[in-house]
Amino acid sequence: MATMTTTSPRAGGMTKDERFVIFASSLGTVFEWYDFYLYGSLAAIIGAQFFSAYPPATRDIFALLAFAAGFLVRPFGAIVFGRIGDLVGRKYTFLVTILIMGLSTFIVGLLPNAATIGIAAPIILIILRLLQGLALGGEYGGAATYVAEHSPPGKRGYYTSFIQTTATLGLFLSLLVILFTRTI
Repeated sequence: MATMTTTSPRAGGMTKDERFVIFASSLGTVFEWYDFYLYGSLAAIIGAQFFSAYPPATRDIFALLAFAAGFLVRPFGAIVFGRIGDLVGRKYTFLVTILIMGLSTFIVGLLPNAATIGIAAPIILIILRLLQGLALGGEYGGAATYVAEHSPPGKRGYYTSFIQTTATLGLFLSLLVILFTRTI
C-alpha cells in the first residue's frame, strides 16, 4: 500500500521570483482572454465589416463561426504548445503564445474590410482567429502549469486559481474598453 506524504510550505513564504511568475502568468491570461472576448463582444460589428456581402443574419452567423474557429483549435494549441513547453521551457512558450495573440489581434485591428479587399478580408480574419485560438489554447494550460511549478507546496491549487480568475478579468476589461470607446 502506498502512503502519501504532504510537504509543508517552506518558511518565509514565496520568493520574489515566484510572485512575479504568478503575476506575469495571470496578467498574460488577462490579455489573452481580453483579445478573445473583445472579438466576441464586437461580433456584430465585425460581421458587418468582413461579411458585408451577405444579409445581416448571415453576416452575424459568419462572424460567430469565425469566433468559434478560435475555440475549435484551442485543444490543438494546448497539445502543440504543451509539448513545446516541455521541450524548451514554459517561459519561452508562454512568451511565444502572447506574441502570437498580440500580433494576430493587432493585425485584425489593421485589417481592411471586405469592401476594400474583397474575399481576402474574411479569409485573413479567419486565419488570424485560428492563430488566436492556437495561442490561447497553449497559453492557458501553460500558464496554469507554469504557476503550479512555481507555487509553494500545499498552495498550488490556490495560486493556479488565479489563472481562472484572471480570465474573467479579461472579459471585464474588454467590456470596459468597448464602453469607454463607445462613450467617447
